[in-house]
Amino acid sequence: MRIAVVQDPSPAGATERALASLTSSLAAAAARGAQVALFPELFLPGYNVADPGVGARTADEWDAVLGPLAAMAGCALVVGLAERDGDALYNAAMAWGADGRRLALYRKTQLYGAREKHFFVPGDRLVTFDLDGTSTALLICYDVEFPPLLRTLADRGVRLVLCPTANMQPFTHVPSVTVPAQAVIHGVAIAYANHCGSEGDLTYTGGSCLVSADATVLAQAGPGPALLIADLLPADPARLSTQGRDYRPVE
Repeated sequence: MRIAVVQDPSPAGATERALASLTSSLAAAAARGAQVALFPELFLPGYNVADPGVGARTADEWDAVLGPLAAMAGCALVVGLAERDGDALYNAAMAWGADGRRLALYRKTQLYGAREKHFFVPGDRLVTFDLDGTSTALLICYDVEFPPLLRTLADRGVRLVLCPTANMQPFTHVPSVTVPAQAVIHGVAIAYANHCGSEGDLTYTGGSCLVSADATVLAQAGPGPALLIADLLPADPARLSTQGRDYRPVE
């Protein structure tokens, strides 16, 4: 599978600008043969905005906007966004297939910090789906740092995790250390799409990456805007973790 990981500045509430950027990057990814393009956390309407609820839409409304863009590009799309369901606001990620049909809606379960907990309701379930024959799941930012979530997904047969993120300074170790470690420990490939630049009082680390299940970093961005495109190669069986079957509980 060829995967595109988009690293861009957060649009800071400028939803129309974000949609224009998404359309352009999605077309570029498709032109280079990508089967799926992954965008950062809360790319719509922006992560560190005064009120993410202002740009929020229902899942059906996002379907109407983003599904046709995936179909037009002929490329599956995963993007982090603010999703409203009645009175509840969710930090969500949605996936659409290359035909424009919705594949998945996931709501972030592990909210980070007081700000996220103020605005958003936490999700309460993991979501898996088939992406071109690969069992796939969505996580969002802080979620990918929790081993029990990765273990649960791996036990369910997931082989690819697509993770929009808004990882900020000083947490530079997350894309460079935590993500590869989680990939190899649990035997799942991880694509991790981050913002770059600054937004309000936050400076994002960049470092978006695609990591195979044996911890091989197939592509990694620096601190600035980037469009990573790489083939998800089979993991080397000799490098795969054996801890899952070898672990012996002790008191």
